[in-house]
Amino acid sequence: MNDAPAIETDGGCVRLRLDIAYDGTDFAGWATQAGQRTVAGLLDEALSTVFRNSVRLHAAGRTDTGVHAVGQVAHTDIPVDALPNAYPRTPRTNQPEFLPLIRRLGRLLPADVRVRGIVRAPIGFDARFSALRRHYRYQISTAAYGVEPDRARYVTDWPRPLDVEAMMTASRSLLGLNDFAAFCRHRDGATTIRDLQRFDWSGDGDLITAHVTADAFCWSMVRSLVGAVLAVGEHRRSPDWCRELLTSTRRSSDFAAAPARGLTLVGVDYPADSELQARTLITRELRSRD
Repeated sequence: MNDAPAIETDGGCVRLRLDIAYDGTDFAGWATQAGQRTVAGLLDEALSTVFRNSVRLHAAGRTDTGVHAVGQVAHTDIPVDALPNAYPRTPRTNQPEFLPLIRRLGRLLPADVRVRGIVRAPIGFDARFSALRRHYRYQISTAAYGVEPDRARYVTDWPRPLDVEAMMTASRSLLGLNDFAAFCRHRDGATTIRDLQRFDWSGDGDLITAHVTADAFCWSMVRSLVGAVLAVGEHRRSPDWCRELLTSTRRSSDFAAAPARGLTLVGVDYPADSELQARTLITRELRSRD
């Protein structure tokens, strides 16, 4: 995987930043997998067709099967001499450079994935390693009739009452820099230490929303956090139980991860351009084995 910062030179490459949204229902996650329909697989294929070069995207967060995104960020390095292939005609001087490419991708891609923006990335930008934090949203409906049809792909139906106050207490106890091994699917050699910066809940009638922010997330961490707190919301566990899980060194079997369809990646934060390279170096040291 080539994640080194790209510098535009004669015969070299230019790094592009892409802002992406997708409905994850019919995808086997972000990452390319042989024989599977994935977000990265479709985007790599479309971009390779446009640029007439092999293109591979690197994302801020590799979302799991069924997980959605409205704020995914990715980067790719394109040979300078391949850039003209993206333009069916010379771009107008008063429009963004890659607007014709965005429109072209809109015609090539299926309706459940959109490239919302493309720009030349600043020096030092890396979609994954430059990121300061990722923001997720998880939505649940406790309505007796289930979920409204136009939201059924994005909201999890929860047929039992939930105590949101108890859930708030449990969520707050998990904040900070901790080892979240109990909430992560195991990967050999990967660290499970994360800085959970926000985990709170809000209610609007029958719709309950969790907001979850961390510097990074390990495999299935958000859905596991939500699943554990839902056990508290049903009064099957006490709020203190969630904090006790942080003493575990392995994934806990005492609760189930929440279903994927309620989860959406809503945004990724990056530092100022002048701080990108320093951030990338620091994060690489921490996450290179994830």
